Amino acid sequence: MDYKDYYKVLGVERTASQDEIKRAYRKLVRKYHPDVNAGADAEQSFKDVGEAYEVLQDPEKRAAYDQLGANWKEGQAFRPPPDWDEGFEFSGGGYTEADPNDFGSFFDELFARQGRASPNMRAERQFRAPGQDHHAKIVIDLKEAYQGGSRDFTLRAPELDASGHVVLQERSIRVAIPKGVAEGQHIRVAGKGAPGFGGGKPGDLFLEVAIKEDPAYRVEGRDVYMDLPITPWEAALGGRISAPTPSGRVELTVPKHAQTGKKLRLKGRGIPGKRPGDLYAVLKIVIPPIESEKARALYEQMAREMDFDPRARLGG
Repeated sequence: MDYKDYYKVLGVERTASQDEIKRAYRKLVRKYHPDVNAGADAEQSFKDVGEAYEVLQDPEKRAAYDQLGANWKEGQAFRPPPDWDEGFEFSGGGYTEADPNDFGSFFDELFARQGRASPNMRAERQFRAPGQDHHAKIVIDLKEAYQGGSRDFTLRAPELDASGHVVLQERSIRVAIPKGVAEGQHIRVAGKGAPGFGGGKPGDLFLEVAIKEDPAYRVEGRDVYMDLPITPWEAALGGRISAPTPSGRVELTVPKHAQTGKKLRLKGRGIPGKRPGDLYAVLKIVIPPIESEKARALYEQMAREMDFDPRARLGG
């Protein structure tokens, strides 16, 4: 996927006010509109302008886009950094009359999950109206996914200042994390979205859950994988060993002649739920270092007495 420099598409500086962005958009729309421009590239340019304006005219999307930094170049191979949008509140509104189906993969990768609204959305004209729902992303630890609990999160909501520039307003919110919540699920916080109009009830806040990467574990859905180090003699002889897991220590049986990469399945020990996931311990044989003459002698004895060639099947 290639990076899109939306500021370059509209021909404005990154410091441009919302009014400057709007004027640039209107100028380019007239220039590339299919009714007045039959050029070969006019249709694609018209779509690109619409996509750029879709992001930059909306303070929420613009602030999140700006988080990616200014060092990316138009057309450069791009992959969003992990959790780049953590803590940003998206209302799902602010859409123009452009057709979202005309937008490219870059837009979809960044914003398709952020409560995309209908392109014909209009503000409520009734005096009494409920507030909009807000959407944000939070990152929790694997232990929190297993056990649940509550934690304070800082959310950032972009707003326009008096000069028409985007600024970030922060607020702290305590969130109850349900036991067994999985990657991609949403936590609903009632009444914490946008305020209502004319006494209407406020919207809700929907928090999409991401699980923080853990050096000891890998998460796939509700299944959890861990690399489990074992000694050469545990691999050769087998036996019972104790191992840590996100839900506490467990006893495992290592089969005789185990090899690196063998998976031991612990049914139901993954992330809890109606159908809990499984925990897979992936064996990894670790060679003890030679830190004494006695240890060296043991290795030399094994080399003399054990008739074993791990490369015998390679032939040649």
